[in-house]
Amino acid sequence: MPEKQFDYDVLYIGSGHGTFDGAIPLAAKGYKVAVVEADLIGGTCPNRGCNAKIILDMPVALRRQFEDLNGVVTGGVAIDWSQNVAHKDEVIGVLPGFIGGLLDSVHIDVIHGKGVLEDPHTVSIDGTLKTAGKIVIATGLRPNRLDIPGIDLAHDSSDFMNLTKMPKKITIIGGGYIAMEFATIANATGADVTVLLRGDKALRAFHQEFVETIISDLEKHGVTFKREISVTELKATGDQIQVLTADGQSNTTDWVLDATGRIPNVENIGLEKVGVHYTAKGVTVNDHLQTSVPSIYASGDVIDKAQPKLTPTAIFESKYLSAQFAGESSDPIKYPVIPSVVFTTPRLAKAGVSPETAAAAPSDYTVSANHTPNDWYRQASKETLGDNLLVFDKVHHLVGATEVSNQAENVINSLLPAIEFKFGPAELNRLVYLFPSITSAAYGQL
Repeated sequence: MPEKQFDYDVLYIGSGHGTFDGAIPLAAKGYKVAVVEADLIGGTCPNRGCNAKIILDMPVALRRQFEDLNGVVTGGVAIDWSQNVAHKDEVIGVLPGFIGGLLDSVHIDVIHGKGVLEDPHTVSIDGTLKTAGKIVIATGLRPNRLDIPGIDLAHDSSDFMNLTKMPKKITIIGGGYIAMEFATIANATGADVTVLLRGDKALRAFHQEFVETIISDLEKHGVTFKREISVTELKATGDQIQVLTADGQSNTTDWVLDATGRIPNVENIGLEKVGVHYTAKGVTVNDHLQTSVPSIYASGDVIDKAQPKLTPTAIFESKYLSAQFAGESSDPIKYPVIPSVVFTTPRLAKAGVSPETAAAAPSDYTVSANHTPNDWYRQASKETLGDNLLVFDKVHHLVGATEVSNQAENVINSLLPAIEFKFGPAELNRLVYLFPSITSAAYGQL
């Protein structure tokens, strides 16, 4: 079919960061673009993910800072959960309209409905057919649900962030980002929190010594962790829920969060019909983010990839595709160093070569360990907990960093340019940072 016979140059299925960060500049260049969305404009991150979570967490971080400075700062700090949620709703409630306005400003057609592939150039939206020269699958992830009796009694992350009243007792099943972050928030808000780990580890993608630091600190604050627990059934017992496990234990709670991971939205969108290959981890793509069908691409968390499934990754992919579609580049995608952070308190953040990789190749890397409370800048805020591991190559370029501390995300963000661009002494000596600041303190360790 000749290009001019298509309704659109590019049609995106999904409206999250895997779409709009690239679709907007593409349309601004004069390309005819459409976005199909069955839910809120902007996808998960702005509406029920990163943005909402960090708003709910900010009072938690403030409360921890008060704990550290107790005696210097007097009085009490309590979190009003209902006001916290109301503030969250106020801030994020405008985002779908704001993002929709950006799409409209460059004449992108937003088509509300469920998009299903019909052929390599056609998408059906609730029965209406639209064609495009190129199609991008950007349908993201959704919460996994345990396949056990009574799972309808459990809730997901969106439910947690919309709670109008914090339950007295919460049981969290899982040990990933959502489980650990929401355990932190619920505990700081006054809930009695129990976390059930299927194995013996949480946050498996992170340095385990630092993960254990977080677990130990949460335990000191009253969170209960139970390891190697397999939940077999949930039962209603009056107004409460009984959590049954394979080893015969039971835990009675007021509210259950199923935080057992997130899975790609690949079902019922026509992938099999048109021959797009995918796995349980997502859509399979080549080094140009092209699927097994040449006219169909994928972007964002729905991709089966080694890179972290995070908002910054989706933004990078979306912009990459925009440049490809506009003919500005034909190069394969080359991912930058992508940082990751867990918004527990303390935070846990990392970027680049991991300490585990460095330990496995001692002839290639050296690792420097720092106890962050030893730094005078951390002492100013009376931080008592924190460590980092800095990984250097043989010519002392910083190639990786991992930190657990109240400022870990800011430290990793500060160090990221040095890791990505392999700053040597000449470049580092040209960087004059604001002083005093966390960035100045971070670079003082190099």
